[in-house]
Amino acid sequence: MSLNSSTILNEENSQGPKRSLEQQTPSSFQDNPLQKLQLASQEVLEKAKKSGRSKCPRCSSSRMFYCYTCFVPVETVPTTEIPTVKLPLKIDIIKHPNETDGKSTAVHAKLLAPDDVTIYKYPCIPEYKEKRHEVALIFPGPDSVSVKDIAFHLQKYSRKGVGDTYDDGSKEPFLKKARVEPTEEKDINECISNSMNESTKLKKIIFIDSTWNQTNKIITDERLQGLLQIELKTRKTCFWRHQKGKPDTYLSTIEAIYYFFVDYHQEILKENYKGQYDNLLFFFSFMYTLIKNAKCGTGKE
Repeated sequence: MSLNSSTILNEENSQGPKRSLEQQTPSSFQDNPLQKLQLASQEVLEKAKKSGRSKCPRCSSSRMFYCYTCFVPVETVPTTEIPTVKLPLKIDIIKHPNETDGKSTAVHAKLLAPDDVTIYKYPCIPEYKEKRHEVALIFPGPDSVSVKDIAFHLQKYSRKGVGDTYDDGSKEPFLKKARVEPTEEKDINECISNSMNESTKLKKIIFIDSTWNQTNKIITDERLQGLLQIELKTRKTCFWRHQKGKPDTYLSTIEAIYYFFVDYHQEILKENYKGQYDNLLFFFSFMYTLIKNAKCGTGKE
């Protein structure tokens, strides 16, 4: 069956409204805010759209573009024609078991950054307690911090070092050391500083993929307690599953991942952003355009 934009729109509407972390859409599609992205050629997706649904090479299910249960492209979308994004951090995505696979954009991250992304279905998630000094959770809250303050706050979770303050306010006594020359002391201090920086370096970021009314069960899980929580900057979403009465600043999962890395690149790595992670929105931007065109064609903007 050939799948056009109208077909996609009909399938979207049949799935009904959703209140989720994977959220909502701007009030109109008059402009395409994704058009400035530096994306790989989407010709392979254009061809797949014209040929219609295809089999998943693993489970043989009929899918469009990719299989959202096996996390692989379908037979009409060769993996060699799909861009691969290398991320500076590992990602764990915790997916609620009742989350509809076909509605989630979390799979986009796994398809496009397969070496750096792991998707877990709750409650089967890792233990993070021993890694709290190098793991953070994307989730808004009263104790959440901004991306630029990650390094500072992760220091609280690092192992106690010489001279650190204990819970009772006392300090660990300094060990007596041999007298060293100023140049040697500088080298020692640099080594200590480098060691501390390494011990407080973020290595993994966690995202929750769940409807809002199911989020509480995951966020209150004891395995996630005590983790540094990060709140992203406010941005408008381009996600097409709009729910009336809800703000247009609720991002889909893949948007949240993308914007986090854009901010991380600029504020933590201190490098100019030149589209390094734009291909995380490879599938998202293509589907956005299809659905935008379908809405325009049916007068449902």
